[in-house]
Amino acid sequence: MAYRIAGIDAHKKMLAVVVADVATEGGYEFMRRKLGTTPERLKELAAWLMEQEVEEVVMESTAQYWKPVWETLERYWQPERRRREGAPPMSGKLHLAQAKSNRGRRGRKNDFGDAERLLKRLVAQELQLSFVPEPEQRLWRTVSRKKLQLTRQRVRLQNQLEALLEEAHIKLSSCVSDLLGVSGRRILEALAQGVSDPVELAKLADPNLKATREQLADALSAATQLNPVYHRLVKMHLKELDLVEEQIQKLEKEMAQLLRPHQDAVQRLAEVPGLGVDSAQQIIAEVGPTAAAFPSAKCLASWVGTCPGEEESAEVSKSTRSPKGNRHLRRLLNQAAHAAVKTKGSIFQVVFERLKHGLEYQEAIWAIANRICRLIWKLLHNCVRYKEFGPAVGAKAKQVRTAKMIRALRKLGYVVEPVIPAATS
Repeated sequence: MAYRIAGIDAHKKMLAVVVADVATEGGYEFMRRKLGTTPERLKELAAWLMEQEVEEVVMESTAQYWKPVWETLERYWQPERRRREGAPPMSGKLHLAQAKSNRGRRGRKNDFGDAERLLKRLVAQELQLSFVPEPEQRLWRTVSRKKLQLTRQRVRLQNQLEALLEEAHIKLSSCVSDLLGVSGRRILEALAQGVSDPVELAKLADPNLKATREQLADALSAATQLNPVYHRLVKMHLKELDLVEEQIQKLEKEMAQLLRPHQDAVQRLAEVPGLGVDSAQQIIAEVGPTAAAFPSAKCLASWVGTCPGEEESAEVSKSTRSPKGNRHLRRLLNQAAHAAVKTKGSIFQVVFERLKHGLEYQEAIWAIANRICRLIWKLLHNCVRYKEFGPAVGAKAKQVRTAKMIRALRKLGYVVEPVIPAATS
């Protein structure tokens, strides 16, 4: 019985598609076809694969060019292959191969050759396949990663603003820890409006600021001789920052709206020391609300890349460095681990204190990140809540953290009611 598989080498303007019957004996006989990448040509590709009775499709993750092909086949080809009677279990399956696992020999590379190699290595199970979530989750990822880009842009703009002030001999960052905090923002806005009196600028600071008015006036003394160009440049930077912050707030509301059906999962993750509402949303965007694609915590840790690696030759371990996984979650878990070990009385602080005697600091942090990763799978997959087993987490600390989390959830539009503990007799 024939069983046809298609291999697609995707480029920006063209696709090289090959189809072969992998159930035949001997070598494969390939059917080759070139198509464009416009929406109409992609629909034509889906119709042609239906005509050829293709059961599975494999393509290479080339930049962003695979995404329109994947989404078109997911919409037009996949449902038709799956809903027919007597369809094989893998009928309508889409595979995305990592480019490195399909690399060919130097000097032997061409488009159809790459597509044929994809097909052959898929059958031989030699490809390293990527996890591609459902369309809804891909939309969450797009919003979450765009917000991360804007956050990084905000940090970059803040650094540029600080460099501009240093160039103008305005030493405001030496007296104010947060340049864009309440006091720093008032002074910068007045400076952008052309105010050049250091005493008047210093009066705009909050009375509770650690630096005195005299210290602030001394740090801003260069404003009296400041070239008007610097006033205009500061104003431009503040406008850029306002725009970026406005866009971040819109994306926060957008993300909260998209994840409203999974509010309970967000709340369960936000209770973990080191995590919060924002990081919980990012995690769900990457792994899903129930982590259903990962059968065990070990599988999730391996996919993220927090588990120890394995590089062995002649029964000698060459390295245990963690594999490269999902870079977004690796960054997030590294930050969460640093925060978790600083949470007084938490179990993560206790484990970290024990680990750092035998490991380097970063190795111990990474071990905590691995524990958090496995805990995330447990909370999402089993729909359970986090329970702290640390020795010294008091009731007051729990109340403060709970109140902070509830405020963050309500700010995003979630409906959260505080749980009143039952009275003990």
